[in-house]
Amino acid sequence: MIPVLTRHREAPIESIRIRLAAILLLAFSVLPVPASATGDAGKPDVSRFQLANGMEVVVIPDRRAPVVTHMVWYKSGSSDDPPGKSGLAHFLEHLMFKGTKNVPAGEFSRKVAEIGGQENAFTTVDFTAYYQKISPEALEMVMFHEADRMANLVLTEEVIAPEKNVVLEERRSRVDSSPASVLGETVAALLYKHHPYGTPIIGWEHEIRELTLDDAMGFYKAHYRPDNAVLVVAGDVEAQQVLALAEANYGRLSPGEGAVPVNTIEEPEPVAARFAEYFDERVTTPSFERYYLVPSYQTGQPGEAEALDLLASILGGSSTARLYRKLIVEDEVATSAGAWFQGASRGLTRFGLFGRPRGKHSVEDVEMAIAKVLEDIMEHGVTQEELDRQRNALVKSVIFERDSQTTLARLYGTVLSLGGTVEDIHEWPQRLAAVTVEDINQVARKYLRPHRSVTSYLRPKP
Repeated sequence: MIPVLTRHREAPIESIRIRLAAILLLAFSVLPVPASATGDAGKPDVSRFQLANGMEVVVIPDRRAPVVTHMVWYKSGSSDDPPGKSGLAHFLEHLMFKGTKNVPAGEFSRKVAEIGGQENAFTTVDFTAYYQKISPEALEMVMFHEADRMANLVLTEEVIAPEKNVVLEERRSRVDSSPASVLGETVAALLYKHHPYGTPIIGWEHEIRELTLDDAMGFYKAHYRPDNAVLVVAGDVEAQQVLALAEANYGRLSPGEGAVPVNTIEEPEPVAARFAEYFDERVTTPSFERYYLVPSYQTGQPGEAEALDLLASILGGSSTARLYRKLIVEDEVATSAGAWFQGASRGLTRFGLFGRPRGKHSVEDVEMAIAKVLEDIMEHGVTQEELDRQRNALVKSVIFERDSQTTLARLYGTVLSLGGTVEDIHEWPQRLAAVTVEDINQVARKYLRPHRSVTSYLRPKP
């Protein structure tokens, strides 16, 4: 599992696998597709604007229910933490709920709760987002408060220490108490030997303890500004109505001075396979995982990320995938096995394989069985029938899993926060359809190589 998102306050760090492919397909399964404002038929009815201060605005009409999702995305995440200040972006996410010079701490949350709305926030390695799910008539209210804390956050020494304790407890409960998370931090540090993606989003404990008020306000002033933000509004709204509210609330804010500090560190090409093993008395079932360092949608050559997404589906995307058939059905060496691709990333990302042994079998048996499946693909490649089946299965599965408008807002916010465009989203199905068998075979042979991998074994303590 990849620790991707962290939520504020009571909500825990989530270990989730974001499949950009699935989210993209979901968008096309639930959005109406009238002609867009530019006259292009067959595209979702999405409007995008840019305010004079540089803030991007995206409006996604979704009138299935009288509900609106309002999200503000900052194009800065934990990879932008200054050296020695790990966890700072996540710590500031907590502190953003402490009030402003205009609004006391807790009032914004109270107003959202009073109308039966929902709110939360999350930090990733690349961006930080704040969202509310509300009725349409409350949109102006949440815009006012979100714009207010973009510019007028007030922090004091009195709130710093207690909130650090909250974060430290969150780390203890979500990382230290989870053997898989403990091992996962080591694996990430091995996979990224230079890039800050190898540092936990929540931060290392000893560095969290040393974070200060000046650290938090410095990060806030450098990154929390309209020209580093994306506003996404999805739901029962009209584009021009949203634009008018955005102009009135966010448009009055001044852009920041100078360039936003952005992490530009590049991960060097890996040269050697790496291994990690962790024993813990809390582990009842051992497991095997292997990560490969691969390009993302932002860093790959044209078509590579799409091919990696489909390769993950062919290997482990369903009960007809190779790993499931071979390890679980035929050889009965595993209780679970699969593959995944973390395509949404500003930098190099991960392709993962995993499995848990069955009965008397060991993690080494699972590892060997997965290796044989990979060897077969390297030697013989995938088939056209596999590609067609998994591509169709992926489409059908996300249509059946029609999700909330929040998923649509997250899709556009994610892509734009990573430097993509609305056009990247709209053109994605055509790029997926263009992937060939040879494209998949090529990325498999190019990137699923031992020297690009980190292998981990989680075992019960003897």
